[in-house]
Amino acid sequence: MMKPLLLAGTVLLPCALAAPAMAQIQIASAGPLTGSNATFGAQMKEGAEQAVADINAHGGVLGKQLVLTEGDDACDPKQAVSIANQLADKGVVFVDGHFCSSSSIPASKVYLEQGVLQISPASTNPAFTDNGGWNTFRVCGRDDQQGQVAGEYIAAHFKGQHIAILHDNTAYGKGLADETKKFMNKAGLEETLYSAYVPGERDYSALVSRLKAADITVIYLGGYQTEAGLIVRQAKEQGMKVTLISGDALVTSEFWQITGATGEGTMMTFASDPRKRPAAAAVVKEFEAKNIDPEGYVLYSYAAVQIWAEAAQKAGTVDPKKVAAELKSGGPWESVLGPISFDAKGDVTKPDYVFYIWHDGSYHEM
Repeated sequence: MMKPLLLAGTVLLPCALAAPAMAQIQIASAGPLTGSNATFGAQMKEGAEQAVADINAHGGVLGKQLVLTEGDDACDPKQAVSIANQLADKGVVFVDGHFCSSSSIPASKVYLEQGVLQISPASTNPAFTDNGGWNTFRVCGRDDQQGQVAGEYIAAHFKGQHIAILHDNTAYGKGLADETKKFMNKAGLEETLYSAYVPGERDYSALVSRLKAADITVIYLGGYQTEAGLIVRQAKEQGMKVTLISGDALVTSEFWQITGATGEGTMMTFASDPRKRPAAAAVVKEFEAKNIDPEGYVLYSYAAVQIWAEAAQKAGTVDPKKVAAELKSGGPWESVLGPISFDAKGDVTKPDYVFYIWHDGSYHEM
């Protein structure tokens, strides 16, 4: 068993399958395998590993086996840059990652300089592709699309109520909160309170006191599952009758583990359930046979690898620039998410955000 290679506080884990050195293609998955968002890193890891196993079982790409390296960025921008440099030095031609937008954006600059193709399964901040290069793609939607769905819904269904817009000052959290606020305001509803909170804390009683004093009945939170769970739990424990609404970072059972019954009725936006799509049926069964629930971004990570492999096969090369050109000019690409096409920026052409609600320990589409 190979020992993990530790460099500059970051971790690269080779999880290659045995194959002759001349018949290998180096690719990678990068995300938060440690830290407060490790649950999403685990989702990405499961998706990427299964995709590589399935592709290799069917002959690999261009007759060569894929070798997957996993990098841990802990959703830390500096660590993400370090990981990106390590992966580039290792010779990877493609990265399935990162998860947090605050990691994907700086890492993408390294990949651009080093000529590495990047497809994020989860980074939704518009700047990732708006300010990206030829190498930046994502198989998820954008915060301006997600924020429009959330903002217009809040304005239509919570007229006359006191709304708080909260965010964690991250590229993802603040970006999503601001887009939601923009579309909510445009639809005629103004927030009562707009405020940042500090992620990583355990006690949000001071924030809850502000929410109570402002008579808040709806919280829109741009941020991640841990803080969202703590804030709504502490608010309800202090007697607030409040509805929490958030984004795609709540698509993990970890949210309910934090909230328990206080998470009842929490709403969030995410794409229509990928586990229920016909194109995912066979792969979902593979995961279920391993007692893995392919929730959240598992299938998005799988799709990123799957689509890259399909484009490389069609291009007849794994040269990143040629594969990137094929991704944009070709398609739609068949995937576990269904057919996907990319626009000139590397964004999917048909995002499909819908609302979910948490009920009795699980979430389902509304």
